[in-house]
Amino acid sequence: MTVRLADIAAQAGVSEATVSRVLNGKPSVAAATRQAVLAALDVLGYERPVRLRQRSEGLVGLITPELDNPIFPALAQVIGQDLTRQGYTPVLATQTPGGSTEDELTEMLVDRGVAGIIYVSGLHADTTADTKRYADLRAQGVPFVLVDGFSAKVQAPFISPDDRAAMTLAVAHLVSLGHTGIGLAVGPRRFVPVQRKTEGFVRAVQDQLNLSPDLVEATLIQHSLYSLEGGQAAARALIERGCTAVVCASDMMALGAVRAARQAGLQVPRDFSVVGFDDSPLIAFTDPPLTTIRKPVPAMGQAAVRTLLEEVGGTPAPHSEFVFMPELVVRGSTASKPRVRHSAA
Repeated sequence: MTVRLADIAAQAGVSEATVSRVLNGKPSVAAATRQAVLAALDVLGYERPVRLRQRSEGLVGLITPELDNPIFPALAQVIGQDLTRQGYTPVLATQTPGGSTEDELTEMLVDRGVAGIIYVSGLHADTTADTKRYADLRAQGVPFVLVDGFSAKVQAPFISPDDRAAMTLAVAHLVSLGHTGIGLAVGPRRFVPVQRKTEGFVRAVQDQLNLSPDLVEATLIQHSLYSLEGGQAAARALIERGCTAVVCASDMMALGAVRAARQAGLQVPRDFSVVGFDDSPLIAFTDPPLTTIRKPVPAMGQAAVRTLLEEVGGTPAPHSEFVFMPELVVRGSTASKPRVRHSAA
């Protein structure tokens, strides 16, 4: 028990005697100190004594997809820092291939007595997923907020970027450079952000290039995986169809598109222009620096925390969606449409 007390004391920043008083339910411990000790128990994975298993006001779960895409760690950092400033302890739970599922992570966090949960790009964004899991969670009295991916079936507040407006910005930029063969490299159809980006792209190309929606859907949109390899495969297909520019649904896909262009003997941006989405950390330092649509990560992260803590405080937000406007960041991966398509020779 001495080792455990020492670990808990170090995590909470208090003495072992204080930890002992909290664990034994003794009085004369400040509320903030008691909260810090309980949060330390949770973070270190120790079971709380039965008498102490009331819901902690200091622990908030954050469930994200894989962390390979740098936009997820960036969002997690914003949310974590804001929670810490508000006196809460963030617990990051990440899904990994072959690892814990969203439901398993949710169960683990609920068992720890979290004050609430923030989901980023979770099953709520998948139109084929069963939304009953969220109704069950609400029935347990656990507040939660959902980031990226609105569902009319889930009674909860949502935080989203304006994916349709993002596509309008990207297409307008490329049209201004003279491009008429503009493709979209995007993820699987079942995800809400994909559907919204597709809708925005089709409308923007229709409005700005006077192309029919059917033609755009059939020839200018390529669904793939949200990864570098997925972007590479999608861009390769679009290049073969004669596109001189591509809008990608993520920066990782955009880096794959740059690779596909080079493999086809094209230079970016001389022969082929690429626009990303997210403005992930370090993306300004790629070769070439990536033109992208900046996702408003700080505003979205802070809004997720503020909305969740309002729920925790007993003033729940209605079933609503808070939509944040992205912005175009022009760098070195876009240029005027080439007069003649250059080849590797």
